[in-house]
Formats: sequence, C-alpha cells, structure tokens
Amino acid sequence: MDTGPRTGGEEVATALLAAHLEEFTMDFGIGLPISSPGRLLDWAHRAETAGFDTLALLDRLAFDNPEPLVALSVLAGATTRIRLQTEVLLGPLRSTALLAKQVATLDHMSSGRFVLGIGIGGRDDDHAAAGTPINQRGRILEQQLTDLRGVWQGRPYAGTLIGPRPATPAGPPMLIGGFAQPALQRVARHGDGFICAAPPTWAGHLLQTVRDQWHAAGRSGRPRLVCQINVAVGTAETVRQARRAVAEYYAFTGRPGWGQPLTEPGQITEAIAAYRELGADEVVFYCYADNPAQIDELAMIVR
Repeated sequence: MDTGPRTGGEEVATALLAAHLEEFTMDFGIGLPISSPGRLLDWAHRAETAGFDTLALLDRLAFDNPEPLVALSVLAGATTRIRLQTEVLLGPLRSTALLAKQVATLDHMSSGRFVLGIGIGGRDDDHAAAGTPINQRGRILEQQLTDLRGVWQGRPYAGTLIGPRPATPAGPPMLIGGFAQPALQRVARHGDGFICAAPPTWAGHLLQTVRDQWHAAGRSGRPRLVCQINVAVGTAETVRQARRAVAEYYAFTGRPGWGQPLTEPGQITEAIAAYRELGADEVVFYCYADNPAQIDELAMIVR
C-alpha cells in the first residue's frame, strides 16, 4: 500500500530493512494505545489485515487504561489469526485462582492465540490500590507462576480444580518482563521467553543474561525474546499526541523525555536492525496516539 511520496532517506532505510528481512525472520506486533478503548476494534482489524503478528496491551491499575484481559477478550472475538499478548500483566495485583481462570478462558476462546506477558510492576500506586505489599511482589509472582501452570495442567489449587482447561497444553506461553536480576532469572525457571522494554543501547546485556540463565538452568531450545519500541508516525498532531501521552505515562520516573517515541522511519528501521542483531524474535511497536492510520505507516516501514 502507498501512503504518499517518500523521501530518498526513507526509501534507503526501507530498502535496507527489506534486505535484512530476506535473511532473518522477525515478527512484528502493535502495542495498542490506551487512551481510546472504543477505537481498539479498528486497530485490531487494521493490524490483522496489514499482516502484523501480535496485538499487545500494557497493564496498569491506578491509571486511565483499559483492563488488558477484558480488552483482549473483545479483540479476540473480532480477529481470527493475530496473537493477543499482555506486556506485561501485573500478576501480583490479581488473585491467582481468578487469573488462572481468566487466562485459560481467553486462551480457550481464542483457539490458543493468547500469550501471557507477566511481571511484578514497579509503581507504588498500583500496588496500593490492589492492597498488595510492594516489597513482597517478587515473592508473590514466584508462587503465582508455579500455581498458574499447575491449574492449567489440571492440578488442584487450594483443594479444588479450576476450569476451563486452556486450548494450549500446559497453558499459554508465558513471557516474563522486568529489568532486575531476579526477573531475568525467572525466565529460565518459569517462562518461555522475555519481554524487553529497553532501547537497543542497553538491551543487549538483558537479552544475553536471559540466554545465559536459560542455558545454565539446562533448558532446551532458547527463550523467545520480544522487544518494545515506542513510536509515533504520521501527522504532526499524531506525534504531538503521542509525546504528551508518553510524558504522562512515564511521569512517575521523574525523568523528562523518558520513553519518548521514535517518529522517523529511518530511526525505526535502525532500531529494528539493532534488535535483530541482538537476536530478538519480535519487535512490538507501542503507539500512544490513538490514530489507527499509524498501522499502515508502520506496515510500509517493515515491508
């Protein structure tokens, strides 16, 4: 599809990416915006039609965003092929038994298209709203990950069986997100892969640590590595909206400019190439502006 004339630099960047894609297989996903839940059906239809592999949605409690399991359940019924992925669901904020049932239901009703990205969360207000002691969230998640697998495999939890059984044997794939050493070690103990929310300049150490821990634990194969990029492409208003939304979302860090989106095709192409060099299996483009026309722009960049 054509979205209008492209500059010489953009054409060169796109050609370079196309050459890389001939050598390596990489999946691409769309990180859905959180500001306009009513538009997400349009986003889902467009992303699936454009050939993207994954629809991803972040999780917060004390924030104005849609609850990801509910939202992805709606999108599951409106799509047929594309994966549905949380990035990341904050496990300790939820009852383990209810979470096991919700995830199994979504996996079952989407014919095995759900991927559970899960982590501990780092915002005090989320844990305060859920009544979860933030200094125990790692310990809670450790037990949760074991218990979830048990429920999905048909083992009793608190003395009773919890259904339905998921479509995916032993439960859907689990990707662990995080930055600290305990989170990276969790991938080898419990997960099928890792979600890396770091720029290429410092993602390499995280990804290599996950691979090293995986092999040290005697796991066969290799972990799936999913990396995220904040992006905003298209009109000037789209870019402005995304920058405002990202600044609001990351205000808790106290770091002005933290997480600001890439806005030029060449920047995005370079980031993709860098993640590919680091061994990423998938790159998810997080869009904070709610204009779904960005999907077509991003499809042009990755084709």
